[in-house]
Amino acid sequence: MGQDWEDRVGAAWATFDDYPEERAAEFRALIDALVAELPEDSPLGPFEQACAWDSTGHSDRAVPLYREALARGLSGYKGRRAKIQMSSSLRNVGRAEEGVALLTPELDGPSDELDDAVRATLALCLSSLGRDREGLALVLGALAPHLPRYQRSMANYARALTEPQPREA
Repeated sequence: MGQDWEDRVGAAWATFDDYPEERAAEFRALIDALVAELPEDSPLGPFEQACAWDSTGHSDRAVPLYREALARGLSGYKGRRAKIQMSSSLRNVGRAEEGVALLTPELDGPSDELDDAVRATLALCLSSLGRDREGLALVLGALAPHLPRYQRSMANYARALTEPQPREA
């Protein structure tokens, strides 16, 4: 679809806070109406529907839709968003290991404004698996560049959390 469709989707999402929990189905219907305008095989349809289900508290309904969007070829910025959001949803439904597997390759992918979201979501998935030190290392590593001072120290501390510690004799 074109920019007009993207603008209308953006406008719909801008109204999301106008839909309290008891009106969540109305918001999903708004997104469904926009998705109905897309070609049947478009990856944007299941992606937007997944986002709507996810944002209204239904991670279980979102996961298969994210998976479908990615299978249909959703890539680039929205593909990365789908992986982040699907990993979060997988964690919410007790499948954090799948979230870790999905997001870990993103650490080595092209850098963009979603890098910190990748690290934060991956850290939550790791924490759910009892791998708190790895998660903390990711969060500190993501935070370090944003600090007005101590960037080098925090980056070093983050690395030290997951590197093997020398044994004392």
